[in-house]
Amino acid sequence: MAGSTPQRSLVEIQGLTKSFGHQRVLRGIDLEVKRGESVVIFGPNGAGKTTLIKVLATIMNPSSGTVLIDGLSPRNNAEEIRRRIGVVTHQTFLYSNLTAYENLEFYSRLYDVPGYKTRITEVAAMVAITSRLHDRVGTLSRGMQQRVSVARSLLHKPDLMLLDEAEAGLDQQAMSMLWEALRTGGERKHTTILTTHNLERGLELGDRLLILDKGQIVYEGTRKALDLAGLRQAYQHSTSVKV
Repeated sequence: MAGSTPQRSLVEIQGLTKSFGHQRVLRGIDLEVKRGESVVIFGPNGAGKTTLIKVLATIMNPSSGTVLIDGLSPRNNAEEIRRRIGVVTHQTFLYSNLTAYENLEFYSRLYDVPGYKTRITEVAAMVAITSRLHDRVGTLSRGMQQRVSVARSLLHKPDLMLLDEAEAGLDQQAMSMLWEALRTGGERKHTTILTTHNLERGLELGDRLLILDKGQIVYEGTRKALDLAGLRQAYQHSTSVKV
């Protein structure tokens, strides 16, 4: 519409740094992520990928720079931001002595999910855990626990999904279900930031592809402009790491 104001990006990062003592892990990250966009971040171990996700997830505060999620600063609005994001990492954030259903019920109440019983049924079906809902999490396999964790992250229909090496512990079928849930799931397309070592998987999932090395974004491209060979070449050239 003529004269309309452009919609601001859901994630806006400017000059982000993060240090642990004298070790500087993030060295001036600038990044904007539009609503509905999927951004995949590659990089070797120690590149800063997990630290970046933790800052966005309000688990860590940045050392300097600006981070806004839907216009909100994690430093001042962490609780509000947590209601707008879903997080999946190798850590499940589940209580092993509770059943899968009890875990999902706990998080539903935490996030004030309306009609949570119906919502639990929906997300359980999305990741094929319906038959295991009343098993204690501690008795489930690692892969099944990760599926419950994915269901947990989707409960409150987050605006932004943060996935840090989310495929760890997930089989191919579970990864396919996760991505289908993110892309459709009967809902709007989620905005997604995903870290992975898997170039082929990342190329399949991302609209925009970034390579992080030594705390800096050293490459940016799009899925439309790259094939797997091109991405491998960019990765090797940008990081001096063979894949």
